[in-house]
Amino acid sequence: MHSNLPKVLHPLAGRPLIGHVLDTARDLGAERLHVVVGHGADLVEAEVSATDVTCHLQSEQRGTGHAVQQAIDSCDPDSTVLVLYGDVPLISSASLREIINLSSSGVAMLSATLDDPSGYGRVIRDEHGVFVAVVEEADASPTEKQHNEINTGVLAAKAASLMAWLEGIGNDNAQSEYYLPDVLGLAKAEGAQVNVVHSTSMLDTLGVNTPQQLERLERLYQAELADQLMSAGVVVADRSRLDIRGDVQCGSDVRIDVNVVLEGRVILGDGVAVGANCVIRNAQIADAAQILPFSHIDGATIKSGAVIGPYARLRPGTLIEERAKVGNFVEVKNTHLGKGAKANHLAYLGDADIGADSNVGAGTITCNYDGANKHRTTLGEAVFVGSNSTLVAPLTIEAGGFVAAGSTITDDVKADQLAVARGKQRNVDGWTKPAKPKDAD
Repeated sequence: MHSNLPKVLHPLAGRPLIGHVLDTARDLGAERLHVVVGHGADLVEAEVSATDVTCHLQSEQRGTGHAVQQAIDSCDPDSTVLVLYGDVPLISSASLREIINLSSSGVAMLSATLDDPSGYGRVIRDEHGVFVAVVEEADASPTEKQHNEINTGVLAAKAASLMAWLEGIGNDNAQSEYYLPDVLGLAKAEGAQVNVVHSTSMLDTLGVNTPQQLERLERLYQAELADQLMSAGVVVADRSRLDIRGDVQCGSDVRIDVNVVLEGRVILGDGVAVGANCVIRNAQIADAAQILPFSHIDGATIKSGAVIGPYARLRPGTLIEERAKVGNFVEVKNTHLGKGAKANHLAYLGDADIGADSNVGAGTITCNYDGANKHRTTLGEAVFVGSNSTLVAPLTIEAGGFVAAGSTITDDVKADQLAVARGKQRNVDGWTKPAKPKDAD
């Protein structure tokens, strides 16, 4: 990967590769998760830390069999052990359940058929199609390399049996490593059943070793996520230009334009329209709301019929009520914008409560920070704030209050009062426009 970040911590759809694997294991009902760590162990351990996870250090990388040996003694001998890989993130629960079920009679493994099996161990079968062995590519003969059924490395067996087979494997091979697939041959020699589950899903087998492989997997997975949305009725303008990096729930008649990124937990209600080039993170957007192009929404709740953007930025703690409008180049943080209220242009609203049907003019800012503490600005219903006004918190403008354009308001304004706070204009007669000296460039 040519990166200081451990490979399994590189993100896929907004989550580390290993996070996908652990989630799949939990989905299967795993009682304990054992993570064997090596390169970047501290970073990996910090990422996977949880009450159901135990980490085991493989200080020397001596093969996959050696890796499993680091954890096998910590497993309940009567349990079923399922071996997964932190850099193969999208293996399906359905395939794994079949492997687990078939492991009760011995050991079960997952295979796949690839057009280009280079780099993988080959599954060797006899003339009747019965499993014989797995031969790693470095040890395979030219004839064996012609086989395109590969071993994914995923297998399941009873812990006690796997523990015994691991003790019997050696490292007399081209890599001088302890190969996990060697336990399959030992199991067969003992008369145990070796069951092979053949996967037909590309995502079951695709791993990550290079940035190119990570990008390919990202695009394949994003296409699958987009398909899931479209199958539920969402209109996606271009699946190749939609990125989903979390959990997205959509109602009916939702439309998503191009170059949209959805991160974290995003809920889109019925009839929501998301314009081009928007980023939406951890947000709830209610029915018929419109998110216009180039808007960034993070940690906000938007009620039905509201209109956001274009070029709006909503930050955490923002609540936009029904039919409210946040227009172009308006930033809102930790603010409650009431029903039908409007901030249409070029404003900053931070730590504020804006009453229903109020209007905040272009160029208005709430001065919420005094250098040490944040303070709130409160506007009652139907307040009008003229353009280019400065509201210095803590401040309250009661219902119906009116702020003249260009004012700096530092004192509270009572209901229905007009507040004017700007320097007196002076017009100078006979004023002469400055001129450059004649010899100036």
